[in-house]
Amino acid sequence: MSPALRFVGAIFDLGGVLIDWDPRHLYRKLFPGDEASMERFLAETASPAWNRQMDSGRSFQDALDELKAQHPDQADLIQAYRDRWLEMLGDVDAGTTQILRELRQRGLRLFALSNWSAETFAIAHGLVPELGLFDDILISGHARRLKPDPELFEMACRRFGVAPGQAFFVDDILANVEGARAIGLVAIQFTDSDSLRHELERLGVL
Repeated sequence: MSPALRFVGAIFDLGGVLIDWDPRHLYRKLFPGDEASMERFLAETASPAWNRQMDSGRSFQDALDELKAQHPDQADLIQAYRDRWLEMLGDVDAGTTQILRELRQRGLRLFALSNWSAETFAIAHGLVPELGLFDDILISGHARRLKPDPELFEMACRRFGVAPGQAFFVDDILANVEGARAIGLVAIQFTDSDSLRHELERLGVL
């Protein structure tokens, strides 16, 4: 069976692949001219591990209240993580968007699987029209599991109605790529849309 016939679905991560999400877009405004303090805040206070709590389904308010109690001197900076969350959204990747359109034209079903808070994804969904390209989207905040948990990939395949061998997966995080491969998905680490296009041409789907 040719690769083009083998694949019936394409599963894409969102942040870092389609959408430029980065808390630095906001916090550079709140730490003007002080990159080191900003990076320290994002590493030690509003850290990736803390953000993953919301991605796994914890309410923002609970997480904010706990963190502000631990760091009362930074309460306003912490609250901004939710109140000004929209300012963390950057541009949509035009190259990735074009690839999605071409995959749809070739008859593939398009899905998204992303580590994302259910609360903030509801905001983004209404503001990013490109999300309408997907037939279905599974968010970790709804599933209460995070990539690279194999159970989340298996849940996604069941929900999307594709066997692992019938779909390929694209993510910018190597651990997530490896997690997808562990259940039998063909997985590609995203660096930029040009490199992704070349890889999909190699697979015979573009």
